[in-house]
Amino acid sequence: MIDRSVPGLAHAPPHEALAARRERRWRVPIVAALIGTIPAFYLELLNAAPGHWPAAMYALAALVVGGALAQVARACTQARTHLRHNALDIALVLGLLAAVALPSSGVSEAALGVRGAVALLTLVRIAWTLRPMLSRGSLPYLLAMALGVLGLCGLGFWWLEPNARSFEDGLWLAFTTAATVGYGDIVPTTTASRIFSVFVVLLGLGVLTLVTAAIAAQLVEGEERRIEREILRDMHQQLRRVHEELASLRKELKARGDDTP
Repeated sequence: MIDRSVPGLAHAPPHEALAARRERRWRVPIVAALIGTIPAFYLELLNAAPGHWPAAMYALAALVVGGALAQVARACTQARTHLRHNALDIALVLGLLAAVALPSSGVSEAALGVRGAVALLTLVRIAWTLRPMLSRGSLPYLLAMALGVLGLCGLGFWWLEPNARSFEDGLWLAFTTAATVGYGDIVPTTTASRIFSVFVVLLGLGVLTLVTAAIAAQLVEGEERRIEREILRDMHQQLRRVHEELASLRKELKARGDDTP
């Protein structure tokens, strides 16, 4: 995956700039298509959707990711090198196609393993695509993102877990799962909710780590600014003393010069 900032594109060769622009253009369609496979996975697991609907979502995601990969590779001068550096996308496309080919009725352990691996690759790909947004480091932005993730996970548990009888129960289960607290008052009991809890833990650890790192960075930055202010104040005081001593020395030299016949 090409990872270049916008200012750097001005100095990049034309073909590399074109490839980077095409990749940025595909970010939103890729994320939207991959997000659509998440409910398809659980609807298929719960046998709550027609057999063709999850397969269609997997096929659409494979088409979008594969199309983006092919279009960006065509814009590169070294397409093979680009494909070699995008092994994640290739594995994701192959996994999505395997999920389409698997039978949708009577999910077996092998099919569940393949679809679970595809879900994990999907989560990694979405996180990689959103990485420029996650690296902004703004604490209010990260807190808003954490609340949004917690709300979506709460909705997921409310939908998948029978013991979460309300949205509040789903939020509580999502928080205790993401924070790895596990009080035990509400626990995942179904296969779907247990699989979902694995991804909630992975996602929750990542989001909580970002928020904690942003808070720590602000505290360290505040302490560094305080130390810098103290150093500058001491330097100003020392410079003031040097100026005063120089002024006193000039006066003394001038007075000695005036006394000399």
